[in-house]
Amino acid sequence: MSDATTLQATDAPRPAVRPLDRRDVRTLLLSALGGALEFYDFVVFVFLTQQLGALFFPQGTASWLAQIKVYGIFAAGYLARPLGGIVMAHFGDRSGRKKMFTLSVFLMALPTLAIGLLPTYAQIGMLAPLFLLLLRIVQGIAVGGEVPGAWVFVAEHAPSTRTGFACGSLTAGLTAGILIGSLVAAWLNARLTPAQLLDWGWRVPFLLGGVFGFAAVWLRRWLSETPVFAEMRERQELSRELPLRVVLAGHRRGVVVSMLVTWMLTAAVVVLILMLPTLAPKGFGIPPRLAFLGNALAACALTAGCIVYGWLADRFGALRTLLAGSLLLIAGTWALFVDLAAGGTHFLALYALAGLLVGVVGVVPVVMVQAFPPPVRFSGLSFSYNVAYAVFGAGTAAMIGWLAVHAGRMAPAYYVVITAVVSVIVSGWLLARRER
Repeated sequence: MSDATTLQATDAPRPAVRPLDRRDVRTLLLSALGGALEFYDFVVFVFLTQQLGALFFPQGTASWLAQIKVYGIFAAGYLARPLGGIVMAHFGDRSGRKKMFTLSVFLMALPTLAIGLLPTYAQIGMLAPLFLLLLRIVQGIAVGGEVPGAWVFVAEHAPSTRTGFACGSLTAGLTAGILIGSLVAAWLNARLTPAQLLDWGWRVPFLLGGVFGFAAVWLRRWLSETPVFAEMRERQELSRELPLRVVLAGHRRGVVVSMLVTWMLTAAVVVLILMLPTLAPKGFGIPPRLAFLGNALAACALTAGCIVYGWLADRFGALRTLLAGSLLLIAGTWALFVDLAAGGTHFLALYALAGLLVGVVGVVPVVMVQAFPPPVRFSGLSFSYNVAYAVFGAGTAAMIGWLAVHAGRMAPAYYVVITAVVSVIVSGWLLARRER
């Protein structure tokens, strides 16, 4: 299937098919639960940067320098994502979606549990940060295969008229993992003294994540291979060439489109959900407790927003929903930061609204799934998503820092708005091509 045919099919009318049945619902629930636990394992690291910086680097290291080093280790997980995504996607297109879907959770649970058991710098010296870096890289490899694999898995299980709801629900599960990590970190900070956190409390989230991760591995035993892959295997339609080579040779437009919409997804999640709780106190004087409460509300709203936008994609088409949702994201982001600059009078309400509007990221996987034909779908989506996320995710802080020179504390808003404008242009261009 050519680029033009694949991309123009994104919003093409679909024939009436069966509704979601009990097996579909079970698949969505188990996939979303596993995704939530795996994403919790991946992001809980960022909520404990202060403690990790103090424990895994020499005593006397300036706190800001230790924090930068920990953020560097955190970023290493993003940089490792393409490797895991490309390798797992190759075998996912050749050997089956389910095998890689289960392997990715196992590869996340193991290093998460190991981080919780790691000796600190005071115990083993420089080996401590090196082991931490190594385990973080393994986590990155795991999540690189998990996220695209999960989207492909649920999209190929669901009826074609429910692809949006399936991908939105799965994305909601991933974002719920962020919320779980945030709540666990808040509970520990509220219950334990700073000394207790440094002594043993920091280990608790990682140990819990490892145990829950292995539970997710067990739960995924009950999932079945996707009907799409099973049919391709039966008809001997699996790609005989290297899947990634086929993608790069014949589906470059799909790759570019997927990377551009991933840029918007990355900016919205990283800036508004992960970074804003730190940016709001430092840049706008919002009390840290209020910033955290707003973040919890935004994360809850984001989880609901992914499902709502997925449902809208099934009803009105993925491209129209992405276009409208990107415009709303621009408006919501700008309103939030203008209010912050004015003192944050309506901070909680506007942050929750922004979180709901970030839910447009639930439409992004629908566009990407439909941008590639089934024989190379996993490889195409995984390569595009993971390379874009590695570049933009790891470079977000630097890009915002560069914008801050010209735009001051409104730089994060400008960055999100720029990426949303790109999403508007891409979806509008694809709609225009389809109309022609």
